[in-house]
Amino acid sequence: MTAPTIDAHQHFWRFDPDAYAWIGPHMERLRRDFLPEDLEPELAGAGLAGCVAVQVRQSEEETRFLLDLAERHPFIRGVVGWVDLCAPDVGEALRRLAHPKLVGLRHIAQDEPDDRFLLRDDFTRGIAALGPAGLAYDLLVYPRQLGAAVELARRFPGQRFVLDHLGKPDVAQGGRAAWEGAFRSLAALPNVCCKLSGLVTEADWNRWTPADLQPFLDVAYACFGAERLMIGSDWPVCLLASGYARTVAVVMDDLAARPAAARAAVLGGTAARFWNLDQGETSP
Repeated sequence: MTAPTIDAHQHFWRFDPDAYAWIGPHMERLRRDFLPEDLEPELAGAGLAGCVAVQVRQSEEETRFLLDLAERHPFIRGVVGWVDLCAPDVGEALRRLAHPKLVGLRHIAQDEPDDRFLLRDDFTRGIAALGPAGLAYDLLVYPRQLGAAVELARRFPGQRFVLDHLGKPDVAQGGRAAWEGAFRSLAALPNVCCKLSGLVTEADWNRWTPADLQPFLDVAYACFGAERLMIGSDWPVCLLASGYARTVAVVMDDLAARPAAARAAVLGGTAARFWNLDQGETSP
């Protein structure tokens, strides 16, 4: 049975300028609703059968919104939501939001002023609650925070982690040196996977080329291997720098020269295994 093809990282929202204050005037393309009916034709055009929807707001309300969309649109294979992992009653919050399509959680750690936020006692107590709930955790960090991510993943060897956007290297400024060492350390941990996503918006939005991204993809393959990598569009955020088709083509074109097993893993096999997604559907 062929594993489904899956966009492992994208977002939905009904735009509200107060709720999405991070979408500033320089991001005009994002200041509207983005819903499943907008994404579905993009997926089909790229030959992808499903997606995993990831939170962008730190609210249980948004998590319930995403789960409702997933119930009504079967191509949304899973949801990475949010609960306050620092809250004393985190276990109750996890029980309250339990749902077959809730496959993981994420906190927007990149915005925390403390670069060691991931290692706070109250946060790690919340991470400890994820394993019994069957949930993975998305690491959203900048390169300066990768060291804390490494230590967190070492502390919880039985917890599944996935790194979003390769740890957001500064592609536009060629910032490979400041990123690569900690990235390699994280990749050495077998409980961590990585999403090939988000690079186009770390590059120069107006002038990037696939060649700008290739060195970072090459490091990811060398460190993680295809069996721990998954394709992600970061749609609609990617629209700041590129359309959907061009964004995912960077990874797909690179895969064309790799073995069939690597293509199958990155295009859906890794995501299906990592999140224990139903593999009953075949690729288009």
